[in-house]
Amino acid sequence: MTTAPTSSTASIVKTLGTGSGLDTGAIVSALVEAQFAAKTAQLTQKSDALTAQISGIAKLKSGITGFDAALRALVKGGSLATQPTSSVPGVATATAAGRVAGLSATLTVTRLAAAQAATTNTAVARTDTFRAGTLDITKGGATTSLAIAATDTLDSIAAKINGATTLGLTATVVTDGAGARLTIKGATGAANAFTISGSDIDAAAAGMSLADLSVGTGAGGTTIGTTAADAELVLDGAIFRRATNSVADLLAGVRLDLKATGTTTLGATPPGADLAQAVNDFVTTFNELQAVIRTELDPVTGALRADPAAATLRRSLGQLTTVSLATNADGAPRTLGDIGVRTGRDGTLSVDTVRLTKALTDFPTAVEAMFADGTGASNGGLAAALGAITTRATDRSFGFDAEVQRYTAVQADLAQAKEKAAAAAEQMETRLVRQFASMDARVAAYKSTQDFLKQQVEAWNKSD
Repeated sequence: MTTAPTSSTASIVKTLGTGSGLDTGAIVSALVEAQFAAKTAQLTQKSDALTAQISGIAKLKSGITGFDAALRALVKGGSLATQPTSSVPGVATATAAGRVAGLSATLTVTRLAAAQAATTNTAVARTDTFRAGTLDITKGGATTSLAIAATDTLDSIAAKINGATTLGLTATVVTDGAGARLTIKGATGAANAFTISGSDIDAAAAGMSLADLSVGTGAGGTTIGTTAADAELVLDGAIFRRATNSVADLLAGVRLDLKATGTTTLGATPPGADLAQAVNDFVTTFNELQAVIRTELDPVTGALRADPAAATLRRSLGQLTTVSLATNADGAPRTLGDIGVRTGRDGTLSVDTVRLTKALTDFPTAVEAMFADGTGASNGGLAAALGAITTRATDRSFGFDAEVQRYTAVQADLAQAKEKAAAAAEQMETRLVRQFASMDARVAAYKSTQDFLKQQVEAWNKSD
């Protein structure tokens, strides 16, 4: 290792050896190199090793977090769970809202839920104002009074109705060729029927009468286009009523969206093929991650061969096939090993297709529970087990993030040590340059004296 001479010593280096005839500049460089080369090489080697360790940690962290996210997305996507079906989707559709097991029913929709809607009969200009007064709106036995000013138009009255959020009404102004009309609509369900009574403070005042906005029996100002009604459905002979056409509290784990009157048969489709594919995809991804782990933890060449977080990850993944994933009944599969996932001597996994097929045939619900998202009888499923491994691996206190912090701190210390070594080498070079310059000057003086004496001797000899 040599360092570039500083500006204060550069001119001296150029003149080294002029007196002695020796290549003292090369001697200085060799002495500095001999003093610091080994230490610098050692620091560089340690720095390179730390860089490789940080890179290895990044690879493992990316691998396990990506694996975890992909599995969670697959589970939450619903393709690994039994899906409810409807023979006539035009009558009602069925979607999973939880675990579905053994669904078989006949559903008849005799009436859809409807919302009350009323529209004013007389079209007016949007700029027309109404007389001051009140609109008394009654729904569910409670009455809310809205104050109307003499400057209010259909648009401002609609805004006041919409602003009374506790009413749950929606008012809009619609226009046609004759002018503007006010339409007021409630939520579906018989309990959401409403009446409106408009009363003017001064019936002789200018402006439109608020009675034109009245809704209900005997109110001539508006027409009720649709009447509030509950949905009525018959499930296996029993009659049920619901306020909306989206029913999630009738069948466990199933949401029904009613579309029209009629009859449909409800059933369930197990995810056997999707589960088999998921097992094979899981094994493939697992083995890809294991390949990275083997490289990074190789006992001879692995950058992370002594890293505790990486070793913990390898050990945890190695135990994954024996972890109980669901609290299934005795005799039913609970672990990956039970459904044919085998662990080889090198840590890779393989799938016994025959055993997996038998498990899906004999225990479809149990296998599904192993891939569930933590609901029902599941212990959390495979996604939760892999998620726990990922959480430990990335823990800020003792996982990968902690290891990166530790390696980065050591790297900073090494950088400081290299800077100190470089500074010491520079100081040594400066000192040696000055020492050799002084020696060279003395040698030059001795040679000058020698030349003078030689000339004198030659002169004396000639004089004889």
